[in-house]
Amino acid sequence: MIHLQWPWLLLALPLPWLAHRWLAPWDNSAAALRVPFLEDFEQTAGATPSSGSRSRPLALAGLAWLLLVLACTRPQWLGEPVEQAVSGRDLLLAIDLSGSMQTPDFVLNGENVDRLTATKQVAGRFIERRAGDRIGLILFGEKPYLQAPLTFDRKTVQTLLDESFIGMAGDATAIGDAIGLAVKRLKNNPAEQRVLILMTDGANTAGTVEPLKAAELAAGEGLKIYTVGVGADELIVRDFFGARRVNPSADLDETALKGIAEKTGGRYFRARDTQELEQIYALLDRLEPVQKDVQYFRPRSELYPWPAGLALLLAAGLIGARLLDKTP
Repeated sequence: MIHLQWPWLLLALPLPWLAHRWLAPWDNSAAALRVPFLEDFEQTAGATPSSGSRSRPLALAGLAWLLLVLACTRPQWLGEPVEQAVSGRDLLLAIDLSGSMQTPDFVLNGENVDRLTATKQVAGRFIERRAGDRIGLILFGEKPYLQAPLTFDRKTVQTLLDESFIGMAGDATAIGDAIGLAVKRLKNNPAEQRVLILMTDGANTAGTVEPLKAAELAAGEGLKIYTVGVGADELIVRDFFGARRVNPSADLDETALKGIAEKTGGRYFRARDTQELEQIYALLDRLEPVQKDVQYFRPRSELYPWPAGLALLLAAGLIGARLLDKTP
């Protein structure tokens, strides 16, 4: 919609008419040169201009004044209301991309999928609900990488998560280094806003920092860590000898993950299937609430150059026509 920033300036529209109506014109008839035989000059000068030709410049001048006043009111085009992100918390997601995340022990929409696919699906919906928070993404395997810095652009974070794949950070698992990178990225943020959600399905097998030592550093910096152990407790494997039951999460170091959460004031969660993973993220929504007071703003586009430019063109045309009329 069109909005006038200063609509009261429309009161200036009748100013030319008021000036013409109430201000007495300058009478210079006494100083005019009186020429005898004026009738002869009028006859040689030709026919007098018609009333239509005299009214046309007046109408153009009136239109130019109207456009000029309209430009002075500063017209603007208001776009659709856009949600203004208000920082509630700074959340970092650390997702394990090691080789074990390709274990197909999750069920999604009736189909067996690997752990990373299920994580992407559920974590993506969690990111989508975090309006008002800044979200960052760390992907780790043998080494941790900051894939997305803290940002209000949730769609970009979700896209980067969807584009990740198993092994892109190496096949090993560097949990301690991932925590260390999170501490470094959140070090300058207010203490009450530092939150890390770390998801892994294994144990620390790489990196230079031990997970519990990294947790102590995180606690010293006021970083709260929620750890999520991913993987089913039982998986049926079929081979040459038939079907047998195995524990695909035998390598999951729950002791370390619980210790990390306890040292930093967070919690440890166990996600054995997609439903538990959904419940964990729903619980995290309650533990780390979204900012409730959402603000909106409407983008504005200035329109005043258009009427101002047209008024200038009309004024230039009137001046040019006046000069041509006076040319002998």
